Amino acid sequence: MTTTKAQLLAAIDQHSEELIKQLDRIVAFNTVSPPARNTADLQQLIDEELTADGFATKQQPFYKRDRLLSATKPGTASTSHHSLILNGHVDVAALENRDDWRTDPFKLVKQGDTLIGRGVSDMKGAIAADLFIFHLLKKLGIQLPGDLKFQSVVGEELGEAGTKTLLKQGETADFAIVGDTSGTHFQGQGGVITGWITLKSPHTYHDGNRISMVQTGGGLKAASMVEKMMVVISALQTLERYWGITKSYPGFKPGTDTINPAYIKGGIHPAFVADECRLWITVHFYPNETVEGIEKEVEEEVITAAKADPWLRDNLPTFKWGGDSMLVDQGEVFPALELDQTSQPMKLLKNAYQSAFDRQPVIGMSTSVSDGGWFGYYHIPAVIYGPGELVQAHSDNESASFDQLLKYTKSIAGFIVDWCQSEKTSDEADHTE
Repeated sequence: MTTTKAQLLAAIDQHSEELIKQLDRIVAFNTVSPPARNTADLQQLIDEELTADGFATKQQPFYKRDRLLSATKPGTASTSHHSLILNGHVDVAALENRDDWRTDPFKLVKQGDTLIGRGVSDMKGAIAADLFIFHLLKKLGIQLPGDLKFQSVVGEELGEAGTKTLLKQGETADFAIVGDTSGTHFQGQGGVITGWITLKSPHTYHDGNRISMVQTGGGLKAASMVEKMMVVISALQTLERYWGITKSYPGFKPGTDTINPAYIKGGIHPAFVADECRLWITVHFYPNETVEGIEKEVEEEVITAAKADPWLRDNLPTFKWGGDSMLVDQGEVFPALELDQTSQPMKLLKNAYQSAFDRQPVIGMSTSVSDGGWFGYYHIPAVIYGPGELVQAHSDNESASFDQLLKYTKSIAGFIVDWCQSEKTSDEADHTE
């Protein structure tokens, strides 16, 4: 172990109470989402801490009273050494069950090894660990050759594109760790996209005309969009079954690639034939598939079924995919993330984990989704790796293990030193230039 790393890890043990205080500071901010639009004050606090620890920070408006924050601590030899992004979201799950809490959700409570408070598992624990490490790096005067970057984002709980926004603007690194809830497993993920399928009649009719639409010899070529949506749903079910038979991916149960008809809205009121119907679907797909490819498969299946229907063939369904916010435009996208377990950063992270936990990490695929997929989408190698258990995320009396959080902090600290001190290959250096 290098002297620098040994010094940092020893300091984590010596000042572990400061980790609890750091988590307490950020849990105290009510950043539940929905309603959201409440993170600006916490982001300002984090900005001030990062600035004090030697980071160059940038805040930008996201939604009203929400901010995106990114920061960089420049390395002493950035062009020749690897860079790292640590990413986390400061919004936390809504408190639909506030009456079931035995403590104040916004005051950290420690009972033995158990930490209780909203966000301790999802995912303020990881953010506290990162900020604690940054403070120790500054306090110990540790200079890293590679750039160390931090992204404190907003909107993950509502499918809002905070991380996407930063990466689309060009923020990048040689590797990224998304500290979202994983039970300290190393995880990739499948993808999720929502979409609206709309059927619309060119004419609106009183329901007294229904007899002319459905009885022999009625003569009125018209249809109820609510009834015609059954054609669409049947096509989706056929495609879902086909995917379950023909597709698979290591780490996922067969049939994980599902198409959920989640919400349907149609018609005006009982005196009218339904002239419009909209179906909101959620599609799960595997890490080796793309958002664009999945959209194409679903559209082709539905259009083919519609063309086989004598009314729909002249009034084909329309599609609207994804969105930047479940709250604003009723849509979301979480791209998939594949893991390259043989890569240099993953090997170094495994070593750091083993040193901290005294066991090998569990490596697999998340049953949920997080912002990790956006790094894959923008071709930045990444892993989802965070403290806290998924069963605690969004739960009443949300809790986490302090021992797990402390060991996680050591693993991240060890990896930061190892990765940011590792030199780029000549090919990597050429690509950077």
